[in-house]
Amino acid sequence: MKATIWHNPRCSKSRAALAILEETPGIDVEIFDYLKAMPSREVIEAVLAKADVAPSQAVRKGEAVVKDIGLDTSDDAAVLEAMVQHPILIERPIVVTDKGAVIARPPERARELL
Repeated sequence: MKATIWHNPRCSKSRAALAILEETPGIDVEIFDYLKAMPSREVIEAVLAKADVAPSQAVRKGEAVVKDIGLDTSDDAAVLEAMVQHPILIERPIVVTDKGAVIARPPERARELL
């Protein structure tokens, strides 16, 4: 089975979720460095839809950029546009498999898709 993780190597939760994936036999792990790859609006929308979460549920409200740009974190359209411009706002890690997608917080949630 293939599992893709939207990964930030500086994040302890992301590293823990990656470790779970890598330790699971039969899992082919693909690491998507979303901070460098800058996913499009369509890609973000698709993965959030697959996880059944609204952008307002997947935004990192504590990031400084939220205050810097005056982001209304309850406005899904504004949050989605901000995620495109500032991918640091995307909650992490996100694990995606053929079974669905999940924001792996806590990291053990990654097991739901394995």
